[in-house]
Amino acid sequence: MRVLLIAAAMLVAAPAIAQAPASSAVLADAAKAPAARTIIDGATWRCEGATCTATGGANQPATRACRRVVARFGPVTAFSYKGVELTTEQIAACNA
Repeated sequence: MRVLLIAAAMLVAAPAIAQAPASSAVLADAAKAPAARTIIDGATWRCEGATCTATGGANQPATRACRRVVARFGPVTAFSYKGVELTTEQIAACNA
């Protein structure tokens, strides 16, 4: 009975554990968005128009992740990585 209760508790908690903060970017030029999924530092990026979202990814500062995305997709107008949203100043530095 005890094993059954532990298993049930794990199943209830699993969705909360599995949902890490999402990462997203808004590209300045939607034409530069990749047509297929693209993996950058372990994060799987998918784009629809100028809006790109990602799951997973390496443990790194959001500013570094932004520079890596900009190197592949071009300048961004908004960026967040694992729940950390960059400021206007940080985005300007990322695009530089």
